[in-house]
Amino acid sequence: MWESEIDGKGLTFHLAGINNQNFIMQDEETGTWWQQVSGEAIQGPLKGKRLTLVDHDEVSFAIWKREQTRGRVLRPDESVKQKYEPENWEEDAAKAPVVTPLSSEHEPLPRALIAGIELNGKAIAYPQSDLEKERLILDTVGGTPLFIVMGEDNKSVRAFERSLDGRALEFFVKIDAAPLRVVDAETGTAWDFSGKATDGQLAGKQLKKVSLLKDYWFNWKLYHPDTVVYMQGKRLRP
Repeated sequence: MWESEIDGKGLTFHLAGINNQNFIMQDEETGTWWQQVSGEAIQGPLKGKRLTLVDHDEVSFAIWKREQTRGRVLRPDESVKQKYEPENWEEDAAKAPVVTPLSSEHEPLPRALIAGIELNGKAIAYPQSDLEKERLILDTVGGTPLFIVMGEDNKSVRAFERSLDGRALEFFVKIDAAPLRVVDAETGTAWDFSGKATDGQLAGKQLKKVSLLKDYWFNWKLYHPDTVVYMQGKRLRP
């Protein structure tokens, strides 16, 4: 998700094409083409400019509704209903060929889902299959201690800095907690899926959220050629 303003000027975007199943957007004001995954202008008068990232989530409706009790849902527009993609659009998309830069036999499959994090010039991909098994992964990316956690729905993923008041904390998932709770080993404080301390010594504290992109491996690798991959407790450089 990107801000639609660049250098103080608002832009209006529409879909211009698809490259390796990634949208190419065009702004109506200058005709510049923009890459969806990176927000970068790749052709036209604004080439080289980059849109500002808007922090966003890709979570299940149940989790969103729990956290946003007064949230509003965009209703489908019946006047253009015929233009919407069918519910099984992902099945058709999965049949299309994709390009994946291959440099190692240890890489995930092209359409494997990953949670990608880019921080301080470093990029790392966490396969969803590993997150489902481990639930919570402690790591340090670009010098920043953080953790990545899978929600109780086995779909929603978030990441947070794990440094608080100058010290790095160690976290683990609380067994049989519903909804999900994580606990820091240093104080025994319980934290919810939004990164807020709900019970214990640090109750009321809030962890800083880290932006991540839930993506297919083929797409992440194409735009992050120097990424490393977390697999089975190890970091691999494809």
